[in-house]
Amino acid sequence: MVVTVAVDERCVGENGCLWLYPLPEWEKLEQTISKLPTLNKMAGKLRRFVIGNASECEMDGQGRLLLPEKLRKFANMDKKIVLVGQLNKFEIWNEDAWTAKEKQWLDGDDNEGLEELGSLSF
Repeated sequence: MVVTVAVDERCVGENGCLWLYPLPEWEKLEQTISKLPTLNKMAGKLRRFVIGNASECEMDGQGRLLLPEKLRKFANMDKKIVLVGQLNKFEIWNEDAWTAKEKQWLDGDDNEGLEELGSLSF
């Protein structure tokens, strides 16, 4: 498995969150990012922070992952975390950051991009 982190939520991801990809999904993401324009500043940030901070992690015999200290520090992770499924990846959240973000979503304070969902219905 590959663990990758987004450094700035305006770039990708959220503060207090790491992304955990199965290797085949990670390889797809690498291919997508490798096709971005070299001189585009945002593409450069994305390559530096996502690709540059990615770390391959092996599961131990009990199915646990040891996250590198650098990534744990970035996401302010201590003992309590939340694992959230996201279709092709997982998000690993600092529990306090997840609780705050969930409250923000439930309170309706984070509706940016809502119009882009168009007529999505369930």
